[in-house]
Amino acid sequence: MKNIVKFLEQPQFENPSLIVCWDEDAGKLSPQVIEYLNRKIKTRSFCEIEPTGFFSLGGVAIENNVAQFPEDRFYYSRGGNLVIFKGNEPSFERYRFLNAILDVAEHYCKVKELFTINGTISATAHTDRRRVLAVFNQETFWKKLRGYGLESMNWQGPAAISSYLLWVARIRGIPGASLWTEIPFYLAASEDFQAIKLILSFLDKRFNLGLDLQELDEQIIKQNTKIARLREEDSEIDRYIGVLESGLSLSEAEQTELIKAVTEVLEERD
Repeated sequence: MKNIVKFLEQPQFENPSLIVCWDEDAGKLSPQVIEYLNRKIKTRSFCEIEPTGFFSLGGVAIENNVAQFPEDRFYYSRGGNLVIFKGNEPSFERYRFLNAILDVAEHYCKVKELFTINGTISATAHTDRRRVLAVFNQETFWKKLRGYGLESMNWQGPAAISSYLLWVARIRGIPGASLWTEIPFYLAASEDFQAIKLILSFLDKRFNLGLDLQELDEQIIKQNTKIARLREEDSEIDRYIGVLESGLSLSEAEQTELIKAVTEVLEERD
């Protein structure tokens, strides 16, 4: 870990669980989940991974004449035995980066399990029941979590960084699950409060966090009301969403029009 990881403080742990979230995610799921957790259970940052060698610093954003470097940090909650990692997906040296995460998790924190939080874009309507799909790196861990309403995920395509992390964790003998919450494609560019609540409800149940999710309920009602008003005012948008509610598909042009209309109405100030 030398020259890669920097400790800000050194709290003591008793086999905590690790939650891993990435800054870029559909429906802003991961960053919103972590922001909510950090605020509600009052976490503190105790460790960070140095960005050098993992990111292209030539593309670093500048705000108020200050370079905004990628931040990859570990947090802990004083009231619970939970460790959270929030970071950017590395541009280079993925294997080395993921091993740096697991070095801290295994050798310093002594984690007993890990979860990654992700959004997966779905061709469903926002009024449909959402599912939390899961990929596990151990069969015994899958059996252990059967009472939490998770559904097995089938995926064919390039491996996501969360799946890669599960593979590296499996080599180390750390049980892990990658959780993928369905995000309607027309909410992918906005906050999907229903999906955010779904994941937070799972974490609350799993770790007995005592979260108050009332403000999310209010955001869900507000978001649904805006979309319902849009449907009343625009018959084509109402038809598009109705098609999705019927389990049918839209054309690419119809999808684009729906995304544009919903994004604009959600960005309007109340």
